[in-house]
Amino acid sequence: MYDVYAIGNAIVDIVTEVEHDFFEKNGVEKGVMTLVDEKRQKHLMTAIDMKRSKLTGGGSAGNTITALSQFGGKGFYSCLVAKDELGKFFIEDLNSNGIATNLQYEDLPHDHTGRCLVMTSPDAERTMNTFLGASSFFSREHLDENAIRNSKYLYMEGYLVASPKGLEAMKEAKKLAEHHKALVTLTFSDPSMVKYFSAQMQEIVGASVDLLFCNEEEAMIYTGTNDILEAREKLKDIAKRFVMTLGKNGALVFDGDTFIQIEPYQVNAIDSNGAGDMFAGAFMYAITHGHSYAEAGKLASLASSKVVEQFGPRLTTAQVKKVLEHLTA
Repeated sequence: MYDVYAIGNAIVDIVTEVEHDFFEKNGVEKGVMTLVDEKRQKHLMTAIDMKRSKLTGGGSAGNTITALSQFGGKGFYSCLVAKDELGKFFIEDLNSNGIATNLQYEDLPHDHTGRCLVMTSPDAERTMNTFLGASSFFSREHLDENAIRNSKYLYMEGYLVASPKGLEAMKEAKKLAEHHKALVTLTFSDPSMVKYFSAQMQEIVGASVDLLFCNEEEAMIYTGTNDILEAREKLKDIAKRFVMTLGKNGALVFDGDTFIQIEPYQVNAIDSNGAGDMFAGAFMYAITHGHSYAEAGKLASLASSKVVEQFGPRLTTAQVKKVLEHLTA
């Protein structure tokens, strides 16, 4: 029934632009995702130009499952939002993108929906400060076993390991997927997740996962190496297949037998937010629709190259159509 069943933090992104000196002035660690409380996030929001900011549906897995759906895949998303305006905005975003969900707005806790302040600097690097809000309560009880049973892949975002309840949900989801013969996919999501929550991430990886998404920095941190060639060999011990994105150098795909180098597309990068999520969504669409890992990597590389040339993590319907034309050309 579904190509991918995903779980993750339901986050509304507040996408904004800041200057290089913003980070030092406000004590923000540049280039990573940092979890903050609501008070801290509100303080930062007073320091930016909110009139130039844009609201979008977000969250790592949310962006990926949306990309999958836009390309023509069938996705199911389990997450948690609050009964507030941002929660309503997030649910409407899922519905408008044709994503099935077990999320019921009227049954949600009276908390604040998670939101992420996405600060893009002139060098196109994204820095995120995230207040999880209701997402911190996402737990195993919010999973939908029937949807997992009827899915080809389970997709889990690494950000969930930062929450004890989220970690338990990931363990249970992986257990259910293995029981129902769904392939287990994990994305590390951010260097901070493998750096500060390495033990929790290792609990999820366990003996192995069927497919892993990571970037080169995450791969080296997790494997304790300083070399991509060494990291990729060690990744073979924890993932049957994996994709390592390499920024401007493209990506490296391991299909279980062979390493495939995915060439990059020339871009004028202005915002890297959501590039990895888009890559994963396009890749998952391709491999669930009869395409090889090499073809999936080509499609994903092109799709993510389009995302970094604009602000925000999503492509328009017209952009998706043009990307798909390259796959069938």
